[in-house]
Amino acid sequence: MGSKNTQPPLVGVPETNQAGFSTTVTDTTLSEALIVLRKRKLIVIVAVLLGLAYGIFKAESQPKLYESYGRIQVRSGSSNEYRVSTVQYGGDSSTKLLSEIEILKSDSLMLTVCREMDLANNADFLEKKGPLEHASLDDGETRQATVHRLQSNLHVTIVPKTDIIRISYSSLNAKLSADIVNKVISDYVQRSYQTRFESSQRASVWLSGTLEGLKQEVESSQEQMMDMQRRLGILGFDPTHNQISASLDALAQAAGAAKLQRIIAEARYRVVSGMDPNTIEGTIELTPGTAPGELNMLRGQLAGAKANYATLESSLGPNHPQAKAVKAQIDEYVKEIDEEQNRLITQAKQTYVIAKANEDQTTAALEAQKTDAYKLRDQLVEYTLRQREYEANRTLYDSLQQRLRTASVQSGLESLEVDVVDQALPPAEPQLRPQSTVILTALVFGLLAGIVAAFLMESLDTGLRSIAEIESITELPSLAIIPRARRSSVDQAATLSTAQRNVGILTQPKSQFAEAFRSLRTSLLLSNTGHPPKYIVLTSATPSEGKTTAASNLAAIMAQRDTRVLLIDGDLRRPNIHHRFGLNGKIGLTTVLTGATKLEETVQRVPEIPNLDILPSGPVPPFPTEMLSSEAMETILKRCGELYDYIVIDSPPILSVTDGVILARQADAVVLVVRHGKSSKHVVRRARDLLLRSGAAITGIVLNAVDLNSPEYYGYYGYSGYSYSSVDSDSWESQTVPHEDHTNVGETKR
Repeated sequence: MGSKNTQPPLVGVPETNQAGFSTTVTDTTLSEALIVLRKRKLIVIVAVLLGLAYGIFKAESQPKLYESYGRIQVRSGSSNEYRVSTVQYGGDSSTKLLSEIEILKSDSLMLTVCREMDLANNADFLEKKGPLEHASLDDGETRQATVHRLQSNLHVTIVPKTDIIRISYSSLNAKLSADIVNKVISDYVQRSYQTRFESSQRASVWLSGTLEGLKQEVESSQEQMMDMQRRLGILGFDPTHNQISASLDALAQAAGAAKLQRIIAEARYRVVSGMDPNTIEGTIELTPGTAPGELNMLRGQLAGAKANYATLESSLGPNHPQAKAVKAQIDEYVKEIDEEQNRLITQAKQTYVIAKANEDQTTAALEAQKTDAYKLRDQLVEYTLRQREYEANRTLYDSLQQRLRTASVQSGLESLEVDVVDQALPPAEPQLRPQSTVILTALVFGLLAGIVAAFLMESLDTGLRSIAEIESITELPSLAIIPRARRSSVDQAATLSTAQRNVGILTQPKSQFAEAFRSLRTSLLLSNTGHPPKYIVLTSATPSEGKTTAASNLAAIMAQRDTRVLLIDGDLRRPNIHHRFGLNGKIGLTTVLTGATKLEETVQRVPEIPNLDILPSGPVPPFPTEMLSSEAMETILKRCGELYDYIVIDSPPILSVTDGVILARQADAVVLVVRHGKSSKHVVRRARDLLLRSGAAITGIVLNAVDLNSPEYYGYYGYSGYSYSSVDSDSWESQTVPHEDHTNVGETKR
């Protein structure tokens, strides 16, 4: 089976390795949830069994409780219209009922019940057997424990869509349950009556002491208001009708008329004094109510005299006595006309002066009246305040006096708000929950707890177990999934060589284990189309992840073709390849690097795999990193590339030492081995980042040591039941061909 990635990245191009493969994290589906539950089934089973055991225990040991109940009705009552209490209980009925429930469960009411019934010394109430030591509720701990026990077993609820409250109590004694409920109802009714009565009485006492002082304040306010009326000249209670207001209105009208007269007189005077004297009598009425007839008559006479003078002068001459007489008459007319004109101008001026004086006096009187009016306004404001104070005191006094009269009525009506609907009776039989219900409930809760615990353990588990998760973390394609190898039996192991015992594909060529390495080989050879990688480095993030096993089996599976393969043990610190194949580790890569031996002399062969050569690590050097990064190492690898088709290198863990990073930079393909369930997300991501930053050509990842029976990989190798009876795993030839001729030839037909 090949890699799950259909388009592997190109080898040798780091940018492609980094961005050529992308993974998409799929949403959690029901199938994935079932896989988690199947994997954590032990936790779920244990939780279910514990829930079942707990349910059986609770069903068998549940106490026989007797529940007695009573019901009361809390209604508004007729006393609401007479209420004088400062706290109003009207409002929303649901809010009122909730308040009453809190009162029923209050510590003070519970303590009253405990004292009256002496519950601190009641064996049935305390659910104890045998004689009891006398306890007193005066002790703080005893009082708190008794009240808390009563509150925990007392249940107070509202009957839906009604004003009825249901009160129930459960205990081991039927009569005790009924007595407690009845006592709670009785004390609640008594408390309701008493508190409301005391509230009304307190209001009455306070009102009686307040009304007397308030009455005196009302009388004093009324006297002050009447005194202000007399000072202001106000008749009755209407402050708008007074002498100052009337005078102010008359003066305002007179001032307006005087101003108008002054404007008209001033206009006449200005016009007359500035116009041609000959046109005065024809343009304006100089004296109101009279016509300028005298001036016009004089001017007519002057015109006639001038005409007569002109006739006499032309006929008799200017020195004639008649002409001189007419001339003298003309001069007299001119003199009279000038005097009349001056008189008219003087008359207009006098009229203007009189109007101006009238206006000034009227305005002065108006301003003086305004000053008095302003003072009146301030006094009216004070009067209004006095009047309001009087009205407020009188209203408050009348209201409180009315409430005082109804206080005594209210105190008697308050007790009618609570009505006992049902008295509590001792129940005939105890109330037991069905055992099946108890067991089923515990079983369901156990199952839910197991599921939650399973998913919690799954979320806290940082190990990598699925290909999708690893691809999402590393953003690298998966090349193969290597199942967990099966160990050979003791009898079979005794007949096998060291290589056959440690390299699983030699003893189980048709197993899922061998088929997984064939998939890994195919993925590597197809990782770069047309240029299969020659230098392949297998590394891991941390030790013990199976990279040596993967390198050994990969080299062996690649050598089964007609190719020469060299397996190099690049772990110069903890070499292990020569132990896997039962070879001599005294010479190897370190001796070749130091020049002590030559490559052809150092390479060792495996009889079971003719095309596979092994180059062990050799003696452990003091400075492995310097040797792997030397020019001699590059020369050896170049020489190996000339002699072999493929070179598989087993490198150290890259997070432990830097040797693996050095070898990865010199390879065409780097395979990161991740052990199933061992490697954590942070470690694998860190290893991936180191390889990418070093420029290594990361081809993909291999998930090693997978349990194919686990829920994540159930049926992953679905071809495991495919028959190999007629076709050999490494050849297309029939069974008639001898086995030795085609054992190591090629791929299996699947």
